[in-house]
Amino acid sequence: MQNHSNLFMNEPFGFSSENLRTSLQPFRSYFKEITLKKNDFLVKQGEICRYFCFIDEGVLHHTIEIDNQEKTTYLGLKNTVTVALNSFLQQQPSRKNVKALFDCKLWILDLETFLELKSNNITFHKFYYDLIEKQLCLIDEYRIDLLTLSPEERYLKLLENETKLIHEIPLHHLASLLGISDRHMSRIRKNIK
Repeated sequence: MQNHSNLFMNEPFGFSSENLRTSLQPFRSYFKEITLKKNDFLVKQGEICRYFCFIDEGVLHHTIEIDNQEKTTYLGLKNTVTVALNSFLQQQPSRKNVKALFDCKLWILDLETFLELKSNNITFHKFYYDLIEKQLCLIDEYRIDLLTLSPEERYLKLLENETKLIHEIPLHHLASLLGISDRHMSRIRKNIK
C-alpha cells in the first residue's frame, strides 16, 4: 500500500512537527499559553470557538453527536494546530465538541489577534494559507479513502503511517475516526495480528 499523508497522521498539514513549530516561533509572543485537563473542553457544541491553537502537548479530540453516539471527526495531536474553524471565523455556534483527550498544553490566539496577524503580517498570512491549502488536500484524500478503501485497508494505512497512534489513542476513537464499528475494528485487529 502506498504511503500517503492523511488526517490521522501526527503531521497532518504536510509540515513536519519541527517545521510547524519553527514556522510559528516568530509569532510566539502573540500566543497565550493555557492548559486543559483531560476531558476539559476547548469548545462545546453550540458554543462559539474562541481560539485558534497550537498543541504543544496532548491530544484534542473533535467529536459530533449522531443518534446519541459520539463520533470522532478529527484528532488534533501534539505539534499541530487545530480549531473549530467555521465557528471561530464566523463567530457562530460550533457544530462539534473539541475536548482534551489527555492533559494538554496549548498556545492560543483569540480572533482579534489572529485576524490582525493574518491581515498585517505577510509571513503569518503565507503560513496560514499554506496550512489551509494542505489541509484541504488532505480532507479530499481522507474522504476518498472513506469511499474507496475497505475498513481493513483504512486500518492498514493507519498502521503503516502512524503506529504511534495505535498505542496512544483509545481504540474506539480510532475506529470512529476510520468509520469502522468497534466490533469490526476488533475483528480486523484480530485477523491482522
